[in-house]
Amino acid sequence: MESQYSPLLLQKIIDAQAAPLPALTRRDVWLPAVPGKALAVIGMRRAGKTSFLWQLLAERHAQGTPREGLLYISFEDERLAGMQASDLDALVEAYYRLHPEWRDQRRCTFFLDEVQTVPGWELFARRLLDTENIELFLSGSSAKLLSREVATSMRGRALEATVTPFSFREALRHAGREPTKPPSHLTKAEQSQLDHDLGAYLQQGGFAEAQGLDTRSRSELLRSYVDVLLLRDVMERHNLSQPQVLRWLVQQLLGNAAGAFSINKFHADLRSRGVPVAKDTLHQMLAHLEDAFLLHSVALATDSIRRQQVNPRKVYPVDTGLMAVFDKSGKPNTGHALEVAVLHTLLRSGAQVGYVLTPAGYEVDFHAALPSGEQWLVQVCLDLGDSATLQREVRALQDARQQWPQARCLLVGQQVPPTVALPPGIELHRASHWLLEGRP
Repeated sequence: MESQYSPLLLQKIIDAQAAPLPALTRRDVWLPAVPGKALAVIGMRRAGKTSFLWQLLAERHAQGTPREGLLYISFEDERLAGMQASDLDALVEAYYRLHPEWRDQRRCTFFLDEVQTVPGWELFARRLLDTENIELFLSGSSAKLLSREVATSMRGRALEATVTPFSFREALRHAGREPTKPPSHLTKAEQSQLDHDLGAYLQQGGFAEAQGLDTRSRSELLRSYVDVLLLRDVMERHNLSQPQVLRWLVQQLLGNAAGAFSINKFHADLRSRGVPVAKDTLHQMLAHLEDAFLLHSVALATDSIRRQQVNPRKVYPVDTGLMAVFDKSGKPNTGHALEVAVLHTLLRSGAQVGYVLTPAGYEVDFHAALPSGEQWLVQVCLDLGDSATLQREVRALQDARQQWPQARCLLVGQQVPPTVALPPGIELHRASHWLLEGRP
């Protein structure tokens, strides 16, 4: 029996394959290469997941796959409301009715966007992988298409690729100012422009729609992103009964970016104000915010689970632009913004990241364990021109190296004097260069 959606799906296929490919800023997103798996493109709302699907489609077209072998379909269409998993067969049949020569003979690629709007889509996706010669990409709202949910619902048949707001290099590319030569080969004027661009990036962040906006417009836009995320991806999805507590938690976390956060202390503060809330509820709220990609928490770098549990976590927003929206001090916090940018550079490289607290009481911003097995100790500092500040940061790295003697010690600074005397084993990196290259 033909689905009532068959004519509409057929028209959507025709329209999608006839549409010109959009001109988009190329993203540097790592993709797992495992044959036979679907790829789920995940990330915070408005980070660019749909644009990335189009980028993947365009790349395959440039590599020689004709347009009839590439299909992008968005299910965010009011005309598809009420569609069930059984109706998804109509998409496959409509496609092969148009292109019968592709069935079983050639491998086509489907890009299914906002697929979570169709109940039972997971069963359809698994069957597609098993019975058709189709490469499958999935994406959708982070409320229902989170990495852990994809892994569960697809029963191991899907891997994830995470799209974040622009990196520093991607933001420069978006603005048409991506350097075409290594940072070490830049002229003095080009270096000054790069440092200026880094300052702007740390302030406005990496959301595509926020690029180039005035301060007030950018603040309203980013606040609307957070409001929608809290409503749809946290409150509605998890049926929270204390939305005001959630908003206080978000204000605390985003307003003190890169700061230590203790659930116990926050709970005690709420209780002193007469707000009855369970600690378990606060733990769940923090986990929901991380699941929705609003923030990332970093635990103490240690093999001891108990030490991790008794020490506070450091919390970082998904984007530096969110800091000014929630920081009530009204002062620019460029140092912490740089720390946020460095963390996300480490995470994009696939590193497992923690922070370091040495027995002598020194703190190092990050310990990073890379997929290659290499380890880094990374200290981030805004201005290394002050000798006392430089000595303090170097001393912390030297002390931390007692715990990780094989780790490379990296000192990343935004303002770096022309000549700096450093002890052996300490590497100095200009932040604009380090962020641009993604790694030293």
